[in-house]
Amino acid sequence: MTMSDRTTARLVGWLFLGTFLFSIPGYLLYGPLLDNADYVLGAGKDTQITAGALLEILTAICNIATAVALYPLARRYTPRAAMGYVTLRVVESTIIVAGIISVLGALTLRQQFAGTADPETLTIAGQSLVAFHDWSFLLGPGFCAGIGNGLILGFIMYRSGLLPRRLAAFGMIAGTFAVIAATGALFGVYERQSAPQMLLTFPEMIWELTFGIYLIAKGFTAPERRLPAEPRHASVPAVAAVG
Repeated sequence: MTMSDRTTARLVGWLFLGTFLFSIPGYLLYGPLLDNADYVLGAGKDTQITAGALLEILTAICNIATAVALYPLARRYTPRAAMGYVTLRVVESTIIVAGIISVLGALTLRQQFAGTADPETLTIAGQSLVAFHDWSFLLGPGFCAGIGNGLILGFIMYRSGLLPRRLAAFGMIAGTFAVIAATGALFGVYERQSAPQMLLTFPEMIWELTFGIYLIAKGFTAPERRLPAEPRHASVPAVAAVG
């Protein structure tokens, strides 16, 4: 049994809100590790950071689930973009999980080697793992979210008419700003997670939050108000060889 468009809209909307509910607290829980260069040397808040890792795992699950839930509907209108969106969400989640592994690796250093290994060497190793997480955060939620949730998802909504065209256009604009923000941080124009980057990323956050709430409250545009779906080409039956 296939889900109705209204059920799909609610499911995608709640999954999008799930990414907010899990990702932001998850990142904040990492604070003691990300903000303390000597975290691996002494007593740490490992339970708090492990909880943050769990929330980021749930974020990765919601990321992929949003694309999978939307795919059957989106492919009616733009199958290539729908597949691209699924792919970008999988890539983003893979990068997020890689960042989680680096954080858990830093916890292992503190738990097993603090007080037994050379402090300077241990600190360098811990900072390397934190740096790995920081770059994964830029490449995943930075680039992939801007391209996937902004440009591609906005295009799908614009092309299909599943959302009002102005709202869908805002998604593409917000995604463009998010990619610019991540690019500036990549090339060192400003520090990662600095005010300029956050300011440029803010429209993308508004778009994603609005997208989730809109789908829960109103759902997709009625079928009669959408744009025509892409025609499906019937397969040509094979011609039997004449003996």
